[in-house]
Amino acid sequence: FDLSWLGTFMNNETAMSWLQDPMTTGGEASPLSVTDVIERCNGDIWFQRERVSHRAFFRTMLPVAEAPKDLPRAIVAAPEGERPEFYDFDIFLWSAVSHELDDRLLTELSYTIFDTETTGLQPSEGDEIIQIGATRIVNRRLLRQECFDQLVDPRRSLSPQSVAIHGITPELLVGQPYIDAVLPKFHAFCADTVLVGHNAAFDMRFLQMKEKQTGLRFEQALLDTLLLSAVLHPNQTTHRLEAIAERLGVSVFGRHTALGDAIVTGEVFLKMLPLLAEMGIKTLRQAREASQRTYHARLKY
Repeated sequence: FDLSWLGTFMNNETAMSWLQDPMTTGGEASPLSVTDVIERCNGDIWFQRERVSHRAFFRTMLPVAEAPKDLPRAIVAAPEGERPEFYDFDIFLWSAVSHELDDRLLTELSYTIFDTETTGLQPSEGDEIIQIGATRIVNRRLLRQECFDQLVDPRRSLSPQSVAIHGITPELLVGQPYIDAVLPKFHAFCADTVLVGHNAAFDMRFLQMKEKQTGLRFEQALLDTLLLSAVLHPNQTTHRLEAIAERLGVSVFGRHTALGDAIVTGEVFLKMLPLLAEMGIKTLRQAREASQRTYHARLKY
């Protein structure tokens, strides 16, 4: 479709700024431009002027497709090999129990920094956890020696695509415990701490899917470094873990292993604490409320 208008002539420079500059909606800045949104919908948009009439317009092309039934709530698709930022999981409504720590200073709390590796990206369609990795932060120190690192037999096959990302082959999972045996140990490891993850809704959805099977519910307070990054750097176009680590001067190692990603996430989180404090975000309540106001937390498709 074409978007045209009557009135003042628009030069090419102004037109391109409309397409490339970050958008503002409701008085709040978005990290995305019009072009970003169109491209993420697998479309295209450009500025065009007719030779004869000199009519100027923006031409937009979007693919036509029938929406599938029962479409889950989702956020824009992630780059290949990256987890999508989505899921039928609201980290802000997860537990009333988590609000008990609301007025505690972030610097006073103990944290479990965790990550999972999985057979794929669709927990509601049968994908399973194959590794859980976690470490702790106590007194603003990352305790690398206090870690949880466990492979899990998913009782299903692994796709070549997932193996290419995390490097966990079917042979490595032979003889490993099932999730029924692993989750109680991880649940105990997390006791009396605040959970921290990167794109945490992804991991929490997998844990939530096992509630009935294991009888376990993770009711801890939860913070997400992806959302905290959007609080600190709202105009950045990406909040991938590697990009955040580079911005904050954190070395990345062991990427796409659960424990490796957990350690990097922990280092990133520690770097964020003084930056959040400079913005007046010092308590758990303030961190959660700031996260909830970010553009990324509100994305619903």
